[in-house]
Amino acid sequence: MHFTLLPIATAVSVALMSMNLAAAESDSKDENKIEKITVNGKYIVNENIDTATGLGLSIRETPQSVTVFTAERIRDQDLDTIIDAVDNTVGLSSSKMDNIRNTMQSRGFSVSNYQIDGVPLSWSLAGDSGETSADVAIYERVEFVRGATGLLTGAGDPSASINLVRKRASNTDLTGYVDLSVGSWNKKELTVDLANGLNDSGSVRGRVVAKVVDSESYIDLYEENKKIFYGVLETDLTADTIFRVGGSYQKSDPHGPVWGALPAYYTDGTAADWDVSKTTAVDWTRWETEHTNYFASLEHVFSNGWQFVANYNHSEYDKETKLFYVYGALDKETGAGLTGQRYFSFGTTEQDSFDLQLKGQYNLFDQTHDFVLGALYSKQAGTTSTRDPDPIIGGTAWDAVPIDDFYNFAGDSIAEPNWTEEATVQDDNDTEQKGFYAATRISITDAFKVIGGGRISSWDRKRYYYGAEQNYGNSGVFVPYFGALYDLNSQHRIYASYTEIFKPQNNLDANGEYLDPIDGKASEIGLKSAYFDERLQTSLAIFDIQQDNLAVEDPNYVPTAEQMSAYYGAEGTQSRGFEFEVMGEPVDGWNISAGYSQFEAEDADDVKVNTSAPRKQFKLFTTYQFVEQLPDLTIGGGVNWQSKSYAQGSTVNVEQGSYALVNLMARYDINEAMKVQANVNNLFDEKYYNYMTAGRSNLYRYGAPRSVSVSFSYNF
Repeated sequence: MHFTLLPIATAVSVALMSMNLAAAESDSKDENKIEKITVNGKYIVNENIDTATGLGLSIRETPQSVTVFTAERIRDQDLDTIIDAVDNTVGLSSSKMDNIRNTMQSRGFSVSNYQIDGVPLSWSLAGDSGETSADVAIYERVEFVRGATGLLTGAGDPSASINLVRKRASNTDLTGYVDLSVGSWNKKELTVDLANGLNDSGSVRGRVVAKVVDSESYIDLYEENKKIFYGVLETDLTADTIFRVGGSYQKSDPHGPVWGALPAYYTDGTAADWDVSKTTAVDWTRWETEHTNYFASLEHVFSNGWQFVANYNHSEYDKETKLFYVYGALDKETGAGLTGQRYFSFGTTEQDSFDLQLKGQYNLFDQTHDFVLGALYSKQAGTTSTRDPDPIIGGTAWDAVPIDDFYNFAGDSIAEPNWTEEATVQDDNDTEQKGFYAATRISITDAFKVIGGGRISSWDRKRYYYGAEQNYGNSGVFVPYFGALYDLNSQHRIYASYTEIFKPQNNLDANGEYLDPIDGKASEIGLKSAYFDERLQTSLAIFDIQQDNLAVEDPNYVPTAEQMSAYYGAEGTQSRGFEFEVMGEPVDGWNISAGYSQFEAEDADDVKVNTSAPRKQFKLFTTYQFVEQLPDLTIGGGVNWQSKSYAQGSTVNVEQGSYALVNLMARYDINEAMKVQANVNNLFDEKYYNYMTAGRSNLYRYGAPRSVSVSFSYNF
């Protein structure tokens, strides 16, 4: 563990737990200085968001599709990780490459943009340092903006952007909860969340969150162990200035993780069907990740109402892996034909990010308008080194370990080798991003508003990767953003938005050359409506995305020891579709989130691209509290349905038919402080793939079967 976090942890924890009754009853006259979140129902947040435009607009004022996961919904659905939230978000899907890495998709394209408190950050490849499996216990909410967000995130990726909003120290009285949960596969979780004022006036406040997870899995050998800590201190320097400092720490120590997936076909061309518990891991495999984060922010409101915000964020990811990768052609009769590769790696990625923003309102032509000006800078440095088995079987870089009988493959089938003392640096990279942006929302009339803005972006990476020098990126690229909103009446608002797409990429073609940056344009029109005094909100979006140079895996490429995969740049790629979402509490006690999404994505030759992402999805989750009859009881449930999808291969595809996952929940309030909750996921025990790949290997992984969890929480 990084003991450098302990001063923050100790200071906050001791202060919170040692507060006396006098402090708990302190004057709340300064309460209006503290940021508040207004919620209509449990699933709607009316607080302004910055994820799309930086202008601090509400969801209804943002000319793009927006979904927000509140803390209440996260607890109702018993969600643990960022990927859990993705899988329950309208228009998004994920692909679980293994137990650690995940890729995300929206509107037919990969999601690679993410922010913490509005500050853009970088993920490592598919989150191999544990980014996408990060726990959401430390976040107040998770925001998803579908469509391009190049104005704030730099790269104009047209899929979506994720913003993780940290929990704040907003309470001047002692509040919090303790939650204990047990579930299938011997899963045990303990979560503690405490917040309090730290002086009599409440001008200094603190909050700590701690969580421990210990669990086995439906997959043989796999065990998950996680420790999460988060602490934040917040102080009102003046009546108009808030300073915030904090840190977080997460360590994951999974045993028996897989690297790769299960063979999808036999050599005779017939499809393989495995138990969902089948694994390609062995008992010595590990994938340890450790994430340490420090942050500081300063917010000041000037006398004219303008706001200045400065953020600093430092992240450090450490990883160490011992893995076993299985590949080859499996003989149906004998179980022979597969080969394994033993792999040992370790590395560190550090990133420093700075963000400055000034925003406010100005008056012109008898109307009030909004303006934002910002600058961002980040620098990321990462290294990955490997140690080889000693000796390497066969004397080749592939370290080919034969598997004689995969049917009887078990954790002790392949012994852990001796590893060389000498380590080889395989990946040494530095990434620098700079951006300057400005935007304004002009009120033509009270009902008609337009948004215009742009960003000048620079993105450069220098990399030494498996013996090859890589330098790529672009500087001074201008990404425009336009939007318009018109109120048809007090209930209905139509909108349109347009932005351009720019994204450097490090995918290699069959000749080992970099593909050109992705470029294109994205447009969206929609209707946002509100009913029952805005307690129920709906949105309808129709989008059109056009891209050139989109990286698509080349199914005809033959892998080499130097280059495992190759891509080609698909020209004229177009994605068209629509999304509809409804969310809110139309009547007391009934909360609902539901949505349907559909798209088609093809290149200029009408060839479908990224076919492993489902084209159609329907997602529903709802709860009902028996307000009149039995107010202590809340029941709920939902369904996640998706259409068929497939991974394209040169001779055969790996296909997944349409399927639906049904989930249930129930909660009973024993009294005002104590609650017990039960969740059932995948009620009908659906067998499905959550990862597919075809081409050089035809592989898949199974998603989780039916599981049950029961939790007890004490709130104060």
